[in-house]
Amino acid sequence: MKAFLFFDRDLSWLSFNERLLMEAAKPSVPLAERIKFLSIYSSNLDEFYRVRMPVLMAFGKIRIDKNDPAELHDPSILREVNTVIREQLKYFGHLLVEDLIPALKGKDTYLVYNEPIPAAIRKDVSDYFFNTLAGFIEIVYLSKSRNYFAENNKVYLAVMLEQGGKEEIAIIGIPSASLARFYASQAAGIQYIVFIEDIVRTQLHFIFPKWSLTGAFTLKITRDAELDLQDEYEGDIAEKIEKQISKRDFGLATRLLYQPGIPLKSLNSIAAAFNLVNANIMEGGPYHQLRDLESLPLHLPALQYPYQTPVKYDMKENEGSLLDKIQEQDILIHTPYNAYDCVLRFFNEAAIDRNVEEIWLTLYRVASDSRIIHALISAAKNGKAVTVFVELKARFDEANNIKWAKRMKTAGVRIIYSIPGLKVHAKCGLVKRRQKDRIVYSSLFSTGNLNESTARFYTDHHLLTSDHQLARELELFFIFLTKRRHPKPKDEMIFTHLLVAKFNLLDRFLELIDREIAHAAAGKQAGITLKLNNLEERVLIAKLYEASNAGVRIDLIVRSVCCLIPGIPGMSENISVRRIVDKYLEHGRVYWFHNNGNDEIWLGSADWMNRNIYRRLEVCFPVYDEALKKEIRDLIRLQLEDNIAAVIVDASSKNIPILPGDPAIRSQNAIYEYISGK
Repeated sequence: MKAFLFFDRDLSWLSFNERLLMEAAKPSVPLAERIKFLSIYSSNLDEFYRVRMPVLMAFGKIRIDKNDPAELHDPSILREVNTVIREQLKYFGHLLVEDLIPALKGKDTYLVYNEPIPAAIRKDVSDYFFNTLAGFIEIVYLSKSRNYFAENNKVYLAVMLEQGGKEEIAIIGIPSASLARFYASQAAGIQYIVFIEDIVRTQLHFIFPKWSLTGAFTLKITRDAELDLQDEYEGDIAEKIEKQISKRDFGLATRLLYQPGIPLKSLNSIAAAFNLVNANIMEGGPYHQLRDLESLPLHLPALQYPYQTPVKYDMKENEGSLLDKIQEQDILIHTPYNAYDCVLRFFNEAAIDRNVEEIWLTLYRVASDSRIIHALISAAKNGKAVTVFVELKARFDEANNIKWAKRMKTAGVRIIYSIPGLKVHAKCGLVKRRQKDRIVYSSLFSTGNLNESTARFYTDHHLLTSDHQLARELELFFIFLTKRRHPKPKDEMIFTHLLVAKFNLLDRFLELIDREIAHAAAGKQAGITLKLNNLEERVLIAKLYEASNAGVRIDLIVRSVCCLIPGIPGMSENISVRRIVDKYLEHGRVYWFHNNGNDEIWLGSADWMNRNIYRRLEVCFPVYDEALKKEIRDLIRLQLEDNIAAVIVDASSKNIPILPGDPAIRSQNAIYEYISGK
């Protein structure tokens, strides 16, 4: 591989976090939504400390991926990461305190932040403490508890006490997992909102009546999120993963965040008691776990984005079933612009249609009360042969997936569990239905999880098709999953239409890029347009660099991590990178190869990251219907024209705002209007 240059993955992740702060700073964004972007930033940073910091904290150079010898992490990156995070947190605090909280006051909403409880609500606050909050308070004295264990991402109040020359530190856990983080009270037409840790502060004299209080400061510990999952399992897989889940919050501490002003002696005592030998000990603000800002009790519609009613797929009353409709034509649904009803109906019809014989499905992250799984359970009880592959290693969703897998198994669904050493990230389903004397197939392919909850705010594409070639290859994919093994070289010829990671996906994408290079060399029309969540894998990036040098125009829309450096003469001068952050989370993956005017378009579940290419089974699917291909092209062009919610990622990984044009185009609004007008 030529000595190309790449952005560092972790610094690029933090560049995306910076983009969230930019959106929180925009006066044109509704106030409650700006606060929500701060919440998302805080949540992303917590995940960064749980997922990436354990790697960066390791000593020496860390080989991340055995399939990519070039990917080594220099320990010096940790210093740069910490510097960037400190700068971002400083700006975060400035936005919240100097901009957003004063703006709330202008809307008669008073967020009490690092100040005494206003006299107008003290009685209400006191009553709430004694009637509700006090019953959840747990107190630990450090002098009586060695190696005290702090829960992951829980807010604690460290109280410094003194009595007759004796010093003590008491730790109070703030019960925000059991109670709402904020208490709201109305007085004189103003809504006051109070952090519950501040309510606890008002009663410290009652909790510690015989002590003198010398200080009270908030703390938070963040821990490693990785489960210790071995490549081989023996016995009950679900049971073993459940045991690992129970240990997750006891993982290595990666960060101690503390409120400014805490005495150094007390901080050292707490770090020792919590056994935080190797954690980053960082000064934060007066409050932690600010992902909870999303739950601020703000009920003014004017403070939020206007609601957009999802467009329903038009099924006429006399058209019969959706499964019949799919046999006539391909259907493409774009959620959340389109209603998710069409996807739900696919499974609901299959559950009760007497001619449906088999249902196959992969599940990665499902809703906490999944209507899709309820339909699968009903289907099994109605005599259908239902087979579901459940990925138990979907990070942070393991427990929910295990719960549903057990319920389906009890109902008679055939459950296939995780493949050792691989994650199945594909999102697809297959219905086999008897029609007279033959079996017809209806396939569902998605770019996102089959989850009706996240479908309300994740942008994704869902293809419903009866294409026999796609269905046959999907059936082969499901048959392979039942074997619960890794692909072997002889398996590679199974797929010709579908692109499946660990089989043909990497090689086929490289071939498609090579074809555009050949077109450019022959003076023909050549171009590549990709929309991804993350772009990291260096073989594919290097091939895009090669295409750029050959004169291929490449437009990238990458929401989060992007290790490709755009705009470098002699390397990537024909490549542009955009990042869109708006009301909905951009989640769909689109791969568009212009092919001298004979466009080929795939959609799918696979980002171009090492984990997706080498450690997961992903499925990318072609769009063959010309009208639907045009639809995808139109949507992508609207995103490439966005000059409101899009930014350009430059050669230093900075998010560069685009100067508003005429007309001003906010792609998510434009896409909704496009779909509404179809």
